[in-house]
Amino acid sequence: MALTAQDMSSMGRLAQLAANPQGVGRDEIYVAIASLFRAQGPHLSERERLLMREILLKLSHDVEMAVRIALAERLADDEDAPADLVLMLCDDRIEVARPVILRSRKLTDAEILKFIREASVDHQASVAARPNIGEAVTDILARSEAETVLVNLVRNVTARIGTFAFETLVEKSRALESLHGPLATRKDLPPVLATKMTEWVSEALKTHIVANFDVNAQKTAATVREARQAVQSAPATPQTYSGDPTNRLVDKLYIAGQLKAGFLLRVLHQGQTDLFDLAFARLVDMELNAFRRAFYQQGPRAVALACRAVGIDRAVFATVFNLSRQSRSIPPTITPEQRAEVENVFKVFSKTDAIAILHAPVTAG
Repeated sequence: MALTAQDMSSMGRLAQLAANPQGVGRDEIYVAIASLFRAQGPHLSERERLLMREILLKLSHDVEMAVRIALAERLADDEDAPADLVLMLCDDRIEVARPVILRSRKLTDAEILKFIREASVDHQASVAARPNIGEAVTDILARSEAETVLVNLVRNVTARIGTFAFETLVEKSRALESLHGPLATRKDLPPVLATKMTEWVSEALKTHIVANFDVNAQKTAATVREARQAVQSAPATPQTYSGDPTNRLVDKLYIAGQLKAGFLLRVLHQGQTDLFDLAFARLVDMELNAFRRAFYQQGPRAVALACRAVGIDRAVFATVFNLSRQSRSIPPTITPEQRAEVENVFKVFSKTDAIAILHAPVTAG
């Protein structure tokens, strides 16, 4: 149904009143335009929709917040509300935006992605509490530095959190105790990340993790202890090894069969980047500079291949990628296409395949 002549006349009159109220309250004009937008939304042209949005945005600065909140409350449960109107309310003060963000079914993940990156902490925290948000949204929220956003996200049991986001959240839980309990009680937390958390959570939570995830308590403790001892120990007979002390330590651990993925993760977390590079290069049998070129210059896929080659689990990839980039002052960015390549590496290639690809010369093209 197209706009009638009466509707067009009403809209023109409302636009004139918005510019020059002439004794009519702005609150009344705001509600009237919003109501017309709500009723005729599907039938408006793009020009008409743009005009109405502009009028409402200009009026919103002078309209009582109670009026805007009342409109948001009404539209939050209205399945026929125009998406433009819902998004406009999402961009308002959090008191206005909150009911729409939390309840509106017109607000899809695609719509949320239009404003979430630039939204305030309060707006992001409300999005984090919204039911059934998908991985594209939770990936962005997991990168937040705001504790309220992160806590709301991990407490939202309906939120679909992917492996990348879980890796980021678990890593942030090292410094944020408020994340320990909510993360440890999520049934969708990957067991390998739950195991990782046993290094820093309380004894009570450690017991919960061991009881509720596929975690072998003795094996977990032994792995942590082994990695710690490997880093702290000095070569027993340094005269039998060539090179500087770092090379000798790597040689000693390699010969003793102690140079493993757990050691790499431990030294990376401790900021011993040179030792990390040396040990990784030794494990994949590459010359150090060749390894660094592949690992730091050939993108996320090369890092995934290296991780696959030494048995670092897919669930820990983001930790390795982020920390290694940060240690070299390289932005830890990854595109959706690169993320798909990483997923493919862990799904398709064996350890032997990964090593062979790492050793293959890089060709232009």
